[in-house]
Amino acid sequence: MTEKEKMIAGLPYRPGDPELVADRVRAQRLMREYNQTIVTEDDLRSPILDQLIGSKGAGCALRAPIYVDYGYNIHLGQDVFMNYNCVLLDICPITIGDRTAIGPMCQILAADHPRAQEDRAAMLEFGKPVTIGADVWMGGGAIILPGVTIGDGAIVGAGAIVTRDVAPGQTVVGNPARPI
Repeated sequence: MTEKEKMIAGLPYRPGDPELVADRVRAQRLMREYNQTIVTEDDLRSPILDQLIGSKGAGCALRAPIYVDYGYNIHLGQDVFMNYNCVLLDICPITIGDRTAIGPMCQILAADHPRAQEDRAAMLEFGKPVTIGADVWMGGGAIILPGVTIGDGAIVGAGAIVTRDVAPGQTVVGNPARPI
């Protein structure tokens, strides 16, 4: 397997691999282009997002700036709204369902690091996919950790740190996020 294939599969990989470095440079160039646009410049924004994001449904609105690792592992349903300053570390797939609204400064983190010191010293990284269902609302500053699935219709309170799966229709708040 290539380092890229390992990364996407959630296996330990080496982020310094030349192919991955080139992919991150590409994403940074596209982010810079997108982040210099304003909301009324859809004729400029949409083609940039089509190059940056793995897939997106109709009606998606992503407020600039946005930040990604690679972009191609991000898959958005229809009418997804993402407010200013969101970070999506997409070393593994990040999937967001239709009509989900994500507040400003949210972080969706598929990237992780080994717990064993010797693996960190070997410069290995890994990740776990993140799945967010349809009709989810994430308040500003929420953080979603690697491997989390958030069910359809759930609410994640502002500033919550989501460390485990959230059931459909459930509301979670706090650090770590817990149902209310």
